[in-house]
Amino acid sequence: MEPGPLDRMWSHGRTSLRARIARWQSKRWQIAQCALAAGAAWLVASDLLGHQTPFFAPIAAVVSLGTSYGQRLRRVVEVTLGVAIGVFLADALVNQVGSGWWQLSIIVALAMSTAFLLDGGQIFVTQAAVQSIVVSTLLPDPGAAFTRWTDALIGGGVALVAATVVPAAPLRRPREQAAVVVRKVAQLLRAAGEVMVDGEVERAMALLADARSTDYLIRELQAAADEGLSVVASSPFRVRHKGNLRRMVELVDPLDRSLRSTRVLVRQTAVAAYHRRPVPSSYSLLALDLADAADLVAEELQADRMAEAARPALLAIGGASGTVERTEELSSEVVLAQIRSVVVDLLLLTGMSQIESTDALPPPPR
Repeated sequence: MEPGPLDRMWSHGRTSLRARIARWQSKRWQIAQCALAAGAAWLVASDLLGHQTPFFAPIAAVVSLGTSYGQRLRRVVEVTLGVAIGVFLADALVNQVGSGWWQLSIIVALAMSTAFLLDGGQIFVTQAAVQSIVVSTLLPDPGAAFTRWTDALIGGGVALVAATVVPAAPLRRPREQAAVVVRKVAQLLRAAGEVMVDGEVERAMALLADARSTDYLIRELQAAADEGLSVVASSPFRVRHKGNLRRMVELVDPLDRSLRSTRVLVRQTAVAAYHRRPVPSSYSLLALDLADAADLVAEELQADRMAEAARPALLAIGGASGTVERTEELSSEVVLAQIRSVVVDLLLLTGMSQIESTDALPPPPR
């Protein structure tokens, strides 16, 4: 019996909730960091320097840090300058023309125009506009201009210090996510090898649907790699990890190709099952052996090593792919070709070059 609309809605809701929780978990450090920076900025401006209601300080700290590691240092500068320009123009103009709807329009236009003329980024321009609005409407006190600008500097300074304190988790995520991708490749290969033997259509279609839903894995891998590089760039305490991280980032392309090749293999396996076309048993054995080798690759990546330990198994599978029988069935021929492609892509993860990986495989059987 097919699930009804309520069942599908409940299933989608659970999936969406899990995704939201996972997203929060991936950002909880940044959230805590922003919260602590906001409190610290207020403490410095209020308790240490005696500023009354220094809300520009926590605002500058939170906006500068944000919830991503990329371009943090630039954000600090842009926020600080944006606040300074917005505050300065608002204080100067409110003192001359007063406050009101038309004065506000002029102040915002001048603040944004000044930020653009200074070649500022989006945060720079936005902060200049927002702070000019706050000053000209809520706090039109020209005497507090220097205090407000100082608060912005305090917030930016706290953000700079906080930006250097970065956990090791973002540096682990690229290799952890790489291991997830390879394990998925292994899972798909193992299931495809079994379908080649039993030919169950329903199982083949379910496997195909599973394979088609794997694009997000590469997106998450790329995001993890970008975040890791941003951490290295923003924290002097993590610079020593730059070399290892770059090597891991270079594996994104072969991982992407291996997953794509596996999807093609699964699709052709499903086509063969749907049309009741037999696939040589040797192809199934190759797929199953390749799945085991992929699991070994994942273990090595998880341990933050190039997967050299998996190289002998991959080379043996590549060699065997040159001795198996051939068939006139196009889908089976594509399956064999994709097995060989996955072997080449996984060999790249063992430290071999593209040419070395390709040359390591014997010519396909004729």
